[in-house]
Amino acid sequence: MTERSARFRALHHGDQPLLLPNAWDHASAAALAARGHPAVGTTSLGVAATAGRPDGTGSTAGETLALARRLATLAVLLSVDIEAGFSDDPAAVADYAAELAGLGVVGINLEDGRPDGTLADPGCVAAKVAAVKSAVPHLFVNARTDTWWLGVDDPLPQTLARARAYRAAGADGIFVPGTVDLATLRILTERIDAPVNALYQPGGPGLAELSAAGVARVSTGSLLFRAALGAALDAADAVRLGRPTAPAVLPSYAEVQALVPTAGA
Repeated sequence: MTERSARFRALHHGDQPLLLPNAWDHASAAALAARGHPAVGTTSLGVAATAGRPDGTGSTAGETLALARRLATLAVLLSVDIEAGFSDDPAAVADYAAELAGLGVVGINLEDGRPDGTLADPGCVAAKVAAVKSAVPHLFVNARTDTWWLGVDDPLPQTLARARAYRAAGADGIFVPGTVDLATLRILTERIDAPVNALYQPGGPGLAELSAAGVARVSTGSLLFRAALGAALDAADAVRLGRPTAPAVLPSYAEVQALVPTAGA
């Protein structure tokens, strides 16, 4: 196991959950790293929307890889959202994950939701997990199950069954977006023998409450991307309507320039 991979794993076993903010381009990742976040993830929605493509359809393998290559220059631990692996072939998913690992990526998210709004067969997802772990044992595979996200009936038993299958295949963590109910999260963290990842929801429980429920990792998902997009729209409206435009914290031109590597670096 590499030293970077070991550090990333250790972040899932601290006194507080790992807060993993999700970036969508070099500037957002560099700014988050500069703010002191030891690890940064990517958001598939942000990457897809930036490229003018829909999220969750397996159409951004090239863009995701290109972004990982750019972010490899940053001194931050990087986890990459690869949707469902951009393929139904476990060997192809493993090859893609190995290419990311070769760039210095320490973790991936691999989901079981499908573009048609249904859940993939757990055996198929487990085969992808197993192939990735065989090819790149040190890569942290965060297996995401969309049982709550897609609103299936009676999601708890399905979630636990899928978590068992993905863990048996070698998954290092289990991501369950869509629920922040603390009682539910306590059940999940007690019955899943791996770090459980929750998706932060505005107005929902904070890090301290999620920590008390046993959550090991909290992701922001597309929240930061959507917040930035909303702030841009508000600023444009403010200019059009003649209102003050400066928010409480606005990075200067020079500060943004400083996030970009100098020519030849």
